[in-house]
Amino acid sequence: MGLWSRFARRRKPATAAGRPAFAAATEPKEQEPLTPEQVADLKAAWAELAEAAKESAATGFHACSRGGKPWQEDPAAVRSMAALLRSVDA
Repeated sequence: MGLWSRFARRRKPATAAGRPAFAAATEPKEQEPLTPEQVADLKAAWAELAEAAKESAATGFHACSRGGKPWQEDPAAVRSMAALLRSVDA
């Protein structure tokens, strides 16, 4: 029995439809429209990120969404990215 056959037997079984069990959790959810206060908060967060990007030596970045909501639409996530850019130079 070779090394590969030992690892091949340890695979987790797929669901009945042939898709992994985690696939259902990654599908986008229906989102409610943002309130005017939320839109204003999101715009302020993006302004903070733009300022941090200008001050930073970074030429670009990439972020992934979690929890079914895009990070670009979450003011806390946008502010976290701004804090990350500020800490890169520190």
